[in-house]
Order: sequence, then structure tokens, then C-alpha cells
Amino acid sequence: MPIKNSFAEMQGEITAWRHDFHEHPEILFDVHRTAGVVADKLREFGCDEVVEGIGITGVVGVIKAGKSDRVIALRADMDALPMQEASGVEYASKIPGAAHACGHDGHTAMLLGAAKYLTETRNFDGTVVLLFQPAEEGGGGGLKMVEDGAMDRWNVQEVYGLHNMPGVPVGEFAIRSGPMMASADEFEIIVTGKGGHAAMPHEAVDTTLAASHVVVALNSIVSRNVDPVKHAVLTVATFLTESDTQNVIPQTAKLRGTVRCFDNDVRDLIEDRLTAVATATADAYGATAKVTYKRGYPPTVNADEQTRHAIDAAQAVSGKVDTDTPPIMPAEDFSYMLESRPGAYIFLGNGDTPMCHHPAYDFNDAAIPLGCSFFAELIERRLPRD
Repeated sequence: MPIKNSFAEMQGEITAWRHDFHEHPEILFDVHRTAGVVADKLREFGCDEVVEGIGITGVVGVIKAGKSDRVIALRADMDALPMQEASGVEYASKIPGAAHACGHDGHTAMLLGAAKYLTETRNFDGTVVLLFQPAEEGGGGGLKMVEDGAMDRWNVQEVYGLHNMPGVPVGEFAIRSGPMMASADEFEIIVTGKGGHAAMPHEAVDTTLAASHVVVALNSIVSRNVDPVKHAVLTVATFLTESDTQNVIPQTAKLRGTVRCFDNDVRDLIEDRLTAVATATADAYGATAKVTYKRGYPPTVNADEQTRHAIDAAQAVSGKVDTDTPPIMPAEDFSYMLESRPGAYIFLGNGDTPMCHHPAYDFNDAAIPLGCSFFAELIERRLPRD
């Protein structure tokens, strides 16, 4: 496996960084300690420019070599999840209710390893922009960094990201051109009827019955309105009424859920149909439905040319790359960066470990040299020296 020798030698050091991040997880934009460590290390490595506070708490490092005006960005996410860790590792989270259960500690450490290598060797011609992003887990930190000029300020032309993938063997990569991950929209429906005594439903408007039929009707949207060759998932995940007793017909019921798909036209269709179906169904039972629909992360869509470049770099590192991995329905806010610039997002094998967001999950340190090598190989191939 042709991992760059520098990263094999640095593995212990990079692993120590990763364990430190793991012990001190931070959530959403509150990644002040993590961002501070990242910025200090980038300055220590000799980056030509280090800027903090991009996208609230994001960090940007810039490395220049040669005379080319080509600019490529590499991104890692820094934030953890608001959950309790149950991994049992000696470097487990010291922060109650916060855990690096998605591997962002590994992503940050690997990009730092690549940064150290690239500043020392400068075996490329152009500019590398390192994007250390907060708030991937639901905060839209990727969008905040784009809005704060992370792409425009440094004239970024392409952007690449990486995420570990449990179930894929360590030493292997997986990627596809086109849709890689789904969008993630949220909805809330307040169904209002007429409360009353459970023994006298004829004098009430049964909100629970009306809301139940709304749930059933919503599940017809994907199967009967969306083109069968396209993918979409609509899930009603919460059903709450204001009553917790057996003999009361509640006045209101709250439904909450998510919509996920790979096509913006499908997003538009589902949003329109969800509102129409919910209001019409509630009305059929004498109730009303108020729908709130919130657009979340857009689909993560890899550009064809940049996907080929990512494949070439991954094959040079490991020789084992699934180039047509199936798209998956979780969402990723790297999508905002891909909407801003062409690029690609690739999965790195994490081995036979619990899935991301599981309390027992832990990033696999054996993957560190591969991720670092991928970032470095990509830069040296995309910004070759004469």
C-alpha cells in the first residue's frame, strides 16, 4: 500500500492530536478550543496565512508554492455530536453530553497532518487552502464559511472533502460521480381539531384521528408522486398530542419529520405535495393543518471531472477504490461548498466498527496515513510542479 513515508512516520503524532480532540469534543459553532489548537498548529507548521473566525469559528490555512495561480481547497469538519460516549477507550470524551461519534476528530487530525507535510515539502505549484469547518452536525457551518468568503477571498477553484465510512475496510475508498448524499429538509405540521371528552367524540373534532390520517396520506407522496426511478424518503418521526390521558380528545397534535432526496426538483415537488396533502386530509376530518417546511442541507453532488481527480489520487494511495458506490440518504453540509465550487467528496474506510452517531463509535487510527496521503497526493497531482 503506497502510503507516503512521511505519514507512516508521523502516525503517532497525528494520532495523539486526534485523541486530544476526541477527549475534548465541542458542539456546533462552540469549537473554540479545537479551532485554537488547529490555528496554533498551522502557524507552527509554517502556513503562509492563518485566519480565524471564518464562518464564526472556522479556521483557514493557506500554503503557497511556485508561481501558478491555481487554487485548491481541502476541508475537514471539527465539531462533535451532542450525545454521551460509550466507546470505553482510554481517551474517551471528558465532556458530558458531547462525543466525537462521527469521526470529525480524525478528519481534523488528518488534514493537519497533510498541512504539515505540504508546508514542509511544498512539492506543488499553486495555492492550497485548508478549510477547518465548525457546525457540520446540523449548524450549516459549511454555508457560513462560504458566505463569509472562504471561497471568494482566496479565489478557490476546486474543493475536496473526505469522510470516514464504517463498513468499508481500512485501506479502501468509495466515491461516485453525481449525487453522493441526500438533502435533508425538516417539516412540522400542527393539526388542530376540537378537544372534548373521549366518551362524546360526536361533540368534538378528533385531532388524533385527523393527524393519523395525515401521517398515512403523507406516506403516499413518495410512492405516488415522485418518479419511481428517483430516490426520496419522507419520514414522520414525531407524533405528539397535548393530552396524556385516556379520556381526553386533544385540541392539537404535532407531527414532525424529515424529507431526503437527491434532486432539487423532487425537493420542490415534495414540499408542495406535503402542504397540499396535509391541509386537505385534515380538512376532510373537520380539522386544520398548519405546515412549516424548512429547507436544510442540499444534496451532496460530486462534479464529474473532480471525481476523476479524487479517484486517481485514491488509487495512487491504496489501489482499492469503489468508483460507483451507491448514494446514501444521510446529508452533509459540504454540499454548500460543492454548490459554490466544483469538487468531490470521498469516503475513507473505517473498518468493521459501529456506525457513525452510535455511542460506541470511534474513528479508526489505522486510517490516518491513508487520509493524509490522499489529501497530499491530490494536491501534488492537481498542482504539479514543472
